[in-house]
Amino acid sequence: MLNRALSIRSQNRSSTGTTTSTPSQHHRKPFSFPSLRSPTFTQPDLSKRLTRLLKSSSSLTSHHESAAKERLSIATQLSEWGEATQDDSVSDISDKIGVLLSEIGEQEDNYAHALDDARAALKVIRNTERSVQPTREGKKKIGDEIAKLKSREPQSTKLVVLEQELVRAEAEGLVAEAQLSNVTRQKLKEAYQAEFLATIERADKQIILARHGLRLLELLDDTPVVPGDVKPAYHHAGQARQILNDAEDDLRDWRPSGLLGEEEDSKVSGSGAAVPQVDKGKEVDRGSMTETVVNVGNGTAAAN
Repeated sequence: MLNRALSIRSQNRSSTGTTTSTPSQHHRKPFSFPSLRSPTFTQPDLSKRLTRLLKSSSSLTSHHESAAKERLSIATQLSEWGEATQDDSVSDISDKIGVLLSEIGEQEDNYAHALDDARAALKVIRNTERSVQPTREGKKKIGDEIAKLKSREPQSTKLVVLEQELVRAEAEGLVAEAQLSNVTRQKLKEAYQAEFLATIERADKQIILARHGLRLLELLDDTPVVPGDVKPAYHHAGQARQILNDAEDDLRDWRPSGLLGEEEDSKVSGSGAAVPQVDKGKEVDRGSMTETVVNVGNGTAAAN
């Protein structure tokens, strides 16, 4: 659902018309020697590569979360600038575009959460790799001891004991390796299936929002005005509200095109964004609109 009803403008304003906000606090991470060490330094060899991958994935998720917050901030700034122009058409259209931009930011934030869920599946593989590493090392250690003992004391009675331990270690290793293989294939598929589905959803929904944004821009008359002439009055406020309602309906009706069965896919019309057609002339249902105010400070929308 769109984070709006009719406006994105903050209601927390001073008497001068400017938005009041609390400066964000930046806490610098204290210097320490452990912070200079790579987290992969103490990892078993088997899980080092995946640990590096998980660290990079965490950084990627943080960047998407930051992009979402910046979208919300830019949307509010655009809306408030438009209001300050004292041009009715610019004020209304910029406000409605701000609503769509804030929802694009929300889609980015949802995508970041999906990436984090996918990362959690990869962590299961990493943890399983860690548990298998001691089994591999134990088996190798016993094998090395047997080789050394055979070269020094071929008739030693300890060889029998070590060989029995090696048999047990190999049996445990077979179980651990089978578990690792199963977990790896299952969780790898789960992780990237979730990421690709989230990528499709984000792309489709942002396309929906962008298309409705272009519809809004068509309502803005950019015909040059000769000095001294009176600007034409703005009469498209109702149409602009309807476009936001259409966008909300399209997001709610969105289905992942091409990923469902034929019967389900046949119910989803359109191409690209897989959006059902909406009757642009229908009446606006004001009662169903959720009044919200974007809180730029923390990138969330609070119900009014």
